[in-house]
Amino acid sequence: MNWEDTPEEAAFREEVRTFVRDRFPSGYRPDPDAEQSLEPEDVRGYNWPVDRVSDDPQRREGARRWASVLAERGWIAPHWPVEYGGAGLTAMQEFILQEEMMRARVPTVNGIGAFLIGPTILAHGSDEQRAEHLPRIARGEVTWAQGFSEPGAGSDLASLRTRAVRDGDEYVVDGQKVWTSLGQYADWLFVLVRTDPDARKHRGITFLLIDAASSGVTIRPIEDIRGAAPFCEIFFDGVRVPVANRVGEENQGWYVAMAALGFERAGIGATIKYEQALAELIGCLSDDPQQASSSLGREGSPLPRGDVSLGREDVSLRREIARRYTEIRVLYNLARYTASREEPGYEASVNQLFGAELHQRLARTGAKTFGEAARLWQRDGSPMNADFTHMRMDSVAATFLGGTTEIQRNVIATRGLGLPRE
Repeated sequence: MNWEDTPEEAAFREEVRTFVRDRFPSGYRPDPDAEQSLEPEDVRGYNWPVDRVSDDPQRREGARRWASVLAERGWIAPHWPVEYGGAGLTAMQEFILQEEMMRARVPTVNGIGAFLIGPTILAHGSDEQRAEHLPRIARGEVTWAQGFSEPGAGSDLASLRTRAVRDGDEYVVDGQKVWTSLGQYADWLFVLVRTDPDARKHRGITFLLIDAASSGVTIRPIEDIRGAAPFCEIFFDGVRVPVANRVGEENQGWYVAMAALGFERAGIGATIKYEQALAELIGCLSDDPQQASSSLGREGSPLPRGDVSLGREDVSLRREIARRYTEIRVLYNLARYTASREEPGYEASVNQLFGAELHQRLARTGAKTFGEAARLWQRDGSPMNADFTHMRMDSVAATFLGGTTEIQRNVIATRGLGLPRE
């Protein structure tokens, strides 16, 4: 397929570039020591849900100002209807907007709210839910987290045991969720609960919206192997949730959740991050000082190169880097194709699967490049600020975040290729 911009798309791309250059808050700078939250649209040094509540007043103000600037254009949730705070952009315009923001290394705002639960409420929510929640997401006033996985229900999500019992106009929720990305910073949660314990496991699940400040909700951050805490565990102890907060019909939440996961798997963010990381690696290996300094931070300082002379002469490494380059271009085309679909289907799982495994291959290529230096965790004085060491740790989770590779292959086989389930 020909993905070259039409004249209208090219004009919009230039509009985005000018907007980011002129309107991004000058005081909102990346934190070089901050770990990413592992979400695909993360930009190194930024974590908008965390930054908006930072103890650093300049960082907090920068995050909130950036949200306000984007909200003026409807660009926090650009594909949404204008009546809910969006900009009514086409799917390809939204793709271009996200692509250019990633290339400029500025953070998206309210990613889980804008790209995951928002489209789900648009598709399956009530008019009252749309009116209550969507404008606040689109203004960057409220953040969301996804409460799906449980200690005994990760890949086999339909085995979840968190229960909700109907009591008049409310559900009473008891149970536990785990690995909830940025849940400790969320104002609201969207949660899968079991409402019919006797039904077949996919058919007794309901999709609820829960205020994180509700009585009986306890949130505990979980530290990962990097020493960061990008996710948490959440406990529900007699939490009362209005029936009006149910999305879709009772016991039909599994189908709503699958639609939500389709939106999650359809992004461009990972592609641009891998492209930039590989460009920096090639620059670091280059004998040409101009090329070696071509990948700069927002301050314009060249990345430290360290001793990578052995890697530069390794013919097999050159071939491996060429393969990574080709794979990144494939991933870009998969993302463009997924974005061209009105509603993501199995194509989103192809994109997710290929991108997750590429993440790990790219991290291994970086580790091979730097040899023993790839063991260095501290950034100061390490080749490329130890970016690939940190990427290697990030990539451990890549093949089960957003659905394991086994689940993605099942989706592709059954929904894409029409193969039987047994």
